Amino acid sequence: MQVSITGHHVEVTDSLKAHVEDKISKIKRHFDNVVDVHVILTVEKLEQKAEAAVQISGAKLYAEDVQEDMYVAIDNMVDKLDRQIVKHKEKTKITVNSYRFAGTVWRPRLEFSS
Repeated sequence: MQVSITGHHVEVTDSLKAHVEDKISKIKRHFDNVVDVHVILTVEKLEQKAEAAVQISGAKLYAEDVQEDMYVAIDNMVDKLDRQIVKHKEKTKITVNSYRFAGTVWRPRLEFSS
């Protein structure tokens, strides 16, 4: 997994970089096929914005969050990404299972009582 962190109108300090990498590692627990993560940290007046684009096998996910504190924005953004990845994982699991049972025909048993 390749993580790149850039800052717009903000210097990316070592503590910010460590915080982002620590939180992004949470994503790796749920989905192993994370290819690339690009995080952009932005400061606009009183708003601290964290946004990320995650390239995983089969999809590209995007999340952002705006807060007054950069660390809170990073935490919320990673939580949003985590939910998206879990949802994507469930979708792929359903698709794989539907292809696995595509050849099987399910016929309900009809019983009539008189």
